[in-house]
Amino acid sequence: MLMVKTRIGPSKIAGTGLFAAEDIEKGTVTWRFMSAYDQLLTQGDIEMLPEPARSNILDHTYLDGASGMYVLCADNARFMNHANDPNTAGVHEPGAIDGYDIATRKIAAGEELTCDYRTFDADVGIKLGGAR
Repeated sequence: MLMVKTRIGPSKIAGTGLFAAEDIEKGTVTWRFMSAYDQLLTQGDIEMLPEPARSNILDHTYLDGASGMYVLCADNARFMNHANDPNTAGVHEPGAIDGYDIATRKIAAGEELTCDYRTFDADVGIKLGGAR
């Protein structure tokens, strides 16, 4: 669940992106997994979906490698794009599905929020490679 004010808009990185709607100070928690809000899906849940719903949901979830569960952010956090030098970073206990993200530097209003998919998404090769 996003913990800061954001908006979605056209991204120079990939189609649609998530943008700060306020200045965000370094160290601010920007997102937190909330089990009552964010959704956990199994591979079976996703396989039961018809196309194009299955492909769409795989584009907007991340795979937690430890649990094998797909996490679908219920809000616009699902539009956060990858960057090699992101402005947010995840804080997660090893093996735990819950965690949170923090701003790694000051983020100005209007700036795209980014994360490094390689640090949390077991499907990172598919996401960054572009093929399923």
